Amino acid sequence: MADEPTGPRDSVPVIDTSVPHSARVWNYMLGGKDHYPVDRMAGEKIREVFPGMVDIARQSRHMLTRVVRFLAGEAGIRQFLDIGTGLPTEDNTHEVAQRIAPESRIVYVDNDPLVLVHAAALLTSTEEGATDYIQADVRDPEFILREAAKTLDFSKPTALMLMGIMGLVADYDEARAVVSRLLRELPSGSYLALYDGTDTDPAYVKALGGYNRGSGAIPYTPRSPEMIERFFTGLELLEPGVVSVPLWRPDPNPWGTASEVACYGGVALKV
Repeated sequence: MADEPTGPRDSVPVIDTSVPHSARVWNYMLGGKDHYPVDRMAGEKIREVFPGMVDIARQSRHMLTRVVRFLAGEAGIRQFLDIGTGLPTEDNTHEVAQRIAPESRIVYVDNDPLVLVHAAALLTSTEEGATDYIQADVRDPEFILREAAKTLDFSKPTALMLMGIMGLVADYDEARAVVSRLLRELPSGSYLALYDGTDTDPAYVKALGGYNRGSGAIPYTPRSPEMIERFFTGLELLEPGVVSVPLWRPDPNPWGTASEVACYGGVALKV
């Protein structure tokens, strides 16, 4: 029998549809259906200034799939703490991991109540594995770790996944402190997988500036690739290092090397 997931912990979430939320805007960019007019308006304003936003969304999602496939396959990881989950789409972390290793255990974390509403889609699991969902903010690592420990065994190697979430923590020192605190709980043999938007494309930076000023949503802060790389300080960064997301161990395809986008990331081992 599979372990029963503890399930979402708030039965009546409050969804504010008066301001956009990054998870819902991202869902709109990916062609999903879980968003409101305010999210679509914010997404369209970004696309007017920076049409390449859709490419960033898609390429980032493809990197997540490749990362989980590597972690569950070659790296042999069986536990995943995925913070900043976003709304369910195709090839969610548990789906990719459990196709390779059915016994994988996944805990998702997000602070958007709409993700909570759809958490049933994230809580499907193989009989051998387990999934759980925590509604929490990435700025509260103590709560996340305490709740995640109900499903994950932190004495065993775990993949910490922070995909596109740390840009929502505007203060860089605070963002690095959050990552360090989360990693401190994990044993040797664990991995950090992280990507975030970068300041490498002026049009992207301009679009985000308009979004941050005019949407009322939590601002998103793009950072330099060097700042992204410093999140991995003290870890063994895997090849090819911190790169634009389409260039992280790309799948062979008939179209050649993918073009770079203003989102960089990597994967590193805690030794």
